[in-house]
Amino acid sequence: MKIEPDDREDAEQSFISHLVELRDRLIRCIVAVVVIFAGMSFKANEIYAYLAGPLTKHMPEGSKMIAIGVASPFLAPLKLTLVAAVFVAMPYILYQAWAFIAPGLYRHERRFALPLLVASIVLFYSGMAFAYFVVFPLIFQFMILTAPPGVAVMTDINQYMDFVLTLFFAFGISFEVPIATILLVATGIVSRKTIADKRPYAIVLAFVIGMVLTPPDVVSQTLLAVPIWLLFELGLVFSRFFTPRHPAVIGNLPEA
Repeated sequence: MKIEPDDREDAEQSFISHLVELRDRLIRCIVAVVVIFAGMSFKANEIYAYLAGPLTKHMPEGSKMIAIGVASPFLAPLKLTLVAAVFVAMPYILYQAWAFIAPGLYRHERRFALPLLVASIVLFYSGMAFAYFVVFPLIFQFMILTAPPGVAVMTDINQYMDFVLTLFFAFGISFEVPIATILLVATGIVSRKTIADKRPYAIVLAFVIGMVLTPPDVVSQTLLAVPIWLLFELGLVFSRFFTPRHPAVIGNLPEA
């Protein structure tokens, strides 16, 4: 089939218009993060102190966190505030992503995509809250109690920030397991029965993920692996409402 010059020109204009829209939405996201960061930067030290709470509450009396780098006392709280600004702006960022892709979706796809988007935001924040209020106190109490005699626990503020941000991302992303399960079933890639039959492998994979994404101690690994397994089960429960009418592509193939 020969493509007419007018059709080619329309396609190029459509592609350019999509790029322009993508650029505009990226700019909006950046502006939102910058505005939130500017407002939060005046409370950077307080934000860092709040983040360090789970550690400082369990440190021995008289112990303090230390700053090895010359500029660390100034830069570490600002870096944390910038990351916090991205976290706060995440609903707006995801809304911009949704507004960009929504016109290309069918009506039935929009019907279940928007609730999944909202659920993914809630689950991401839930993972971070679980890490801060449940995991951090247990991890830091365990680490301080197991410190050898004569060792003063004085953590560098940069290393502590990198440590907790890694766990925030790990738990936030891991709590998206139900969304991933529902999407696999809803798109027909894998049937719900096939995923349920693979439950033992999912449990093993959960503990492998916990081992890779958390520090090398059994407590933190278990605290990540068990929620992943439970969220996997939760995804299976809700996936029954998103089961497509057509058979799955994987899991229903004829045997050779």
